[in-house]
Amino acid sequence: MSSTEKVAALVRLGQYLTSNDPALLAVKERAYQANGWFTPEFIDLAISQIAENFLEAAHLNSWINAYPELTKNKPARTVGIVTAGNIPLVGFHDWLCGFVSGHNVRLKLSSKDVILMQHVLDKMKEWHPEWAEQTTVQDMLKNCDAYIATGSNNSSRYFEYYFAQYPHIIRRNRTSVAILTGEETPAELEGLADDISIYFGLGCRNVTKVFVPEGYDFSLLLEAQKKYSYLADHNKYKNNYDYNLALILLNNSPYMSNESMLLQEAPHIFSPISVLNYGYYTDKDTLAAELQANTALQCLVGRGFTPFGTAQQPSLTDYADGVDTLEFLSKL
Repeated sequence: MSSTEKVAALVRLGQYLTSNDPALLAVKERAYQANGWFTPEFIDLAISQIAENFLEAAHLNSWINAYPELTKNKPARTVGIVTAGNIPLVGFHDWLCGFVSGHNVRLKLSSKDVILMQHVLDKMKEWHPEWAEQTTVQDMLKNCDAYIATGSNNSSRYFEYYFAQYPHIIRRNRTSVAILTGEETPAELEGLADDISIYFGLGCRNVTKVFVPEGYDFSLLLEAQKKYSYLADHNKYKNNYDYNLALILLNNSPYMSNESMLLQEAPHIFSPISVLNYGYYTDKDTLAAELQANTALQCLVGRGFTPFGTAQQPSLTDYADGVDTLEFLSKL
């Protein structure tokens, strides 16, 4: 199939995903019932982001044209992709890269995000049955020519072992951090609240720690975070909040809080659900250099970095872990 045909199919998919088609509405409801973290609000947000940033014709053409290897008539390989399931349709970009590359994609979907992704694949097969065999869902990924796997630090060790002899991309735990100066506007802090709390903070692009100068006024940050006070009404999130608050109190640790977020000083850039870690800095440039050298960092948010409020709006070229997936696939 030509790149023109691929782009047309993907644009149609984007239009469908933003429609009120009864089948799509039913699938979204089923996905929420199967995974309580996939609320209707966050499912719609994930779908909207994919449709607007990934599935517009101009974006797709510009992206594909940047990889001349894709136009060469090379034999298709079989690529096994192990997806994550922390946020809705988080494996979509990997599948998209596989589809655009022309390789045969074998997907092992996370049990947490089967329904939405399977529906996307089913619609593509319904519209283009001639492409049906290019992507298949499998429980076991054997005899593939290359692998892309996303998981925890623990599971990545197994992936490294099993896929060592094949070309591969193995992704591990990552998270995002923000650097604040104390001069942020209310709109910027509201954007930071999005970066922290969208998808309940479960994504690798969610901010889990902020660095602030000495004397920083945290009341402004806590006030902006009240935008997401309603998360405390979600039973899974509230259970995490209560559990982490109990740990803080048992350890007699100092903390700040509002209705939905616990703020504590901690050295780690990773934080539990409902907790935002913070730390102090003296030199912004030195701190930024140290953070950007940290292999566990996905996004650095702040003035001069990823703009506030956009961490969960990646473009087609914002590859997970900074590894160019499409380049990897185009050179197989």
